[in-house]
Amino acid sequence: MKTVVIVSQKGGTGKTTLAVHLAVAAERAGLATVVIDLDPQASAASWKDLRKAEAPDVAAVPPGRLPQALKAAAAAGAALAVIDTPARSENTALDAVRVADLALIPCRPGYFDTAAMSFTSNLLRLAGGKPGFVVFSQVPPRGDGFLADVTEALGSYGLSVAPVSLHMRASYSNAIPGGMAAQEYEPRGKAALEIGDLYTWLASTLNC
Repeated sequence: MKTVVIVSQKGGTGKTTLAVHLAVAAERAGLATVVIDLDPQASAASWKDLRKAEAPDVAAVPPGRLPQALKAAAAAGAALAVIDTPARSENTALDAVRVADLALIPCRPGYFDTAAMSFTSNLLRLAGGKPGFVVFSQVPPRGDGFLADVTEALGSYGLSVAPVSLHMRASYSNAIPGGMAAQEYEPRGKAALEIGDLYTWLASTLNC
């Protein structure tokens, strides 16, 4: 079973949105997937409560039960686990990164968000140099022109940037209250396309 952790020490970056959308994309690609929700707010689990479809599974577990949750998911036949972590919780994030194959770090393209990346990059180093990729999220319309400068700044922290960014699109927020993902809410929309491209890249990177 491959394991991806969504981590950022700054709140409001879209960790849960990224986690559930990638999980839905994986399921639609035929990969049995579970979201492990470590956030005390249990946003991913709340999304699952609203969802009509059975998959993907979402398990809200205390951080200290993460190893057991992953073991149970693998035993149940999951091929991919996506771990959703809380913000501002160094120990939980560090434990999650240590057991993951790869970390995705959602980041809004602004000064305060990129400045917070130093803390997250330190977590990756403490976890033994686990590979981590920044995923730009909530990119505003016509905001792609800023990304080159931000990408250069992130390079100083030793972080690579995923080749696909997520933009401000209504489909993301409109889908969540119905327990859906953007690719289900608006299958031919731009949000569905970029999530599909991001998942394709992720699957290739993980060899899954």
